[in-house]
Amino acid sequence: MFPVKEIDLHATEIYPGTQSVARAIALLKAFSDAQPEWSLNELAQATGLNKTTAFRLLSALEAERLVMRNPLSGGYRLGVELIAIGGTAMRSNPLRAMSRPSLVTLAEQSGEAATLEMLVENYVLVLDEIASSNPMGMTQDVGNRLPLHATATGKVLLASRPDAEIDRLLSDPLEPLTEQTIIDRARLKAELARVRQEGIAIAVGELEPWFTAVAAPIMDRERQVIAAISVGGPSLRLTTDRLPTIAAMVQMSARQISRQLGYWPG
Repeated sequence: MFPVKEIDLHATEIYPGTQSVARAIALLKAFSDAQPEWSLNELAQATGLNKTTAFRLLSALEAERLVMRNPLSGGYRLGVELIAIGGTAMRSNPLRAMSRPSLVTLAEQSGEAATLEMLVENYVLVLDEIASSNPMGMTQDVGNRLPLHATATGKVLLASRPDAEIDRLLSDPLEPLTEQTIIDRARLKAELARVRQEGIAIAVGELEPWFTAVAAPIMDRERQVIAAISVGGPSLRLTTDRLPTIAAMVQMSARQISRQLGYWPG
């Protein structure tokens, strides 16, 4: 579970109502896959708000269908209106729209799931995914937040950052999600140096057992890494012998998208 990001809820307001907006956002961002439902007391404690303020803000959010109450437990969950808002945001994202044709081709050629992911705060966000054509395919749902240190895309995005930023992004203890997850910082930094040199990252069984992924960076006209694409599937199919072919496909697709963004190798 990713920790709730702290927001300075007591900062001086620049505009009237700013503090209330920040507090409402803090309440919404408290929800996660690991904690999809909160009681009023739990939400107030998690966000540092008093119970009366939390209840007032939640009532306003509930009126707009941004949160909803569980009729059995009385707990709060994210509301259906956020699904509509999230869908609109996803569809209107220019990077997603530009990348989708290449992502579709990559999934068709590889026979595995292809994803577009980007760095948000201290995790990887799945911005788009084309599912595998294989009935035994493995997927990462759009909107999922994934750890940087245990994913191929996370390694690509980390490798593009300066050392000071890498240290900041990895300031929390590295969670051992599987026996293969790299939790030794020196070993991870050595892996990032290799990724930086080769322009490709591979994660075998690091996020989930028996799941392998290959990722490459997407760069803009300023030659900055702004996202990453990947192909992922069961390790039984993404074997050592097949990985070089998959890696070449991923790199080619990443270059195609990067060129659409104005990138050109110097």
